[in-house]
Amino acid sequence: MDLKLFGEVFVTLLVIVDPPGMMPIFLALTGPLTARDRNRAAWQAVALALGVIVIFAVAGQTILAYLHVDLPALQAAGGLLLILVALELLTGKSDDPSQQVTSNIALVPLGTPLLAGPGAIVATMLFVQQAGGGVDYLAIGLAIVAVMVTVWVVLRFSGGIVKVLRPGGIEVLTRIAGLLLAAIAVQLIADAIAAFVTQYLNNA
Repeated sequence: MDLKLFGEVFVTLLVIVDPPGMMPIFLALTGPLTARDRNRAAWQAVALALGVIVIFAVAGQTILAYLHVDLPALQAAGGLLLILVALELLTGKSDDPSQQVTSNIALVPLGTPLLAGPGAIVATMLFVQQAGGGVDYLAIGLAIVAVMVTVWVVLRFSGGIVKVLRPGGIEVLTRIAGLLLAAIAVQLIADAIAAFVTQYLNNA
């Protein structure tokens, strides 16, 4: 196995996914849930993210070409989705536990577009395109799995922080996470617009 390629893929995806930065958002979204539901949300989100990344690694170019969708469009869509979630966190609409559904939280926005977002998808597709054979594919696959296991460990054991923060701290953390999420969403949309403009100028 190509350990250098494994390291490159692992570090790149780990930086993009950013488990420490994901923790406050995860805690804000799952704060009202029980420990069991929070743990379930963690593994469901990671499982979905792994599935999405693998699918795009294997057939990403084919899927986007068939749908006539450019990567910037996918990026902008992820940004718009994150804005909706950020508004819920900032306005407090996500604070009511009765409105929380574990599977929904785990799938959107945790699994995608936060974990399996445009950045992770594009990076994986580029690594696959540059791969030279089965050994490289193995290194990329193991690196993806290693990153997702790391993310799961971080999210799985973040529950202890909830006990320390208490409800008041979780509420503050929720507002901060909403602000950070809004900033991430705006950056995604801005990058998508810049990519569209660049593409247009190159084709002109």
